[in-house]
Amino acid sequence: MIPETNIGETTTAEANKDIKAMSFEQALEALENIVNDLERGDVPLEQSIRIYERGEALKAHCDKLLKAAEDKVEKIRLSREGQAVGVEPLDPQ
Repeated sequence: MIPETNIGETTTAEANKDIKAMSFEQALEALENIVNDLERGDVPLEQSIRIYERGEALKAHCDKLLKAAEDKVEKIRLSREGQAVGVEPLDPQ
C-alpha cells in the first residue's frame, strides 16, 4: 500500500531525499512496492507519476550501490601451493 504523502510544492528531489540513506535492501523493497502498486492500476494518475519518479530514483540508487559493491569484489590470488598471497580486481580494466 502506498503511504499518503502531501508533497505539495516540494520538488521531486526534496521528496526523494531519504533514498540516499537507504540500504540496497531497503531501496529494493521500496521499489518492489512501487511496482506492485503501479501494476495493480488503482492508483490515481498524479500519484502514479510521483511514485514512478520515486521508483526511478530508487532504481538509480540501487544501481549505484550495486556498482560500488562490484568495485569491491576482488579475486584472491593463490600461490602454487594453494595459499592466499593477495588480491586483485575481479575484472581488471
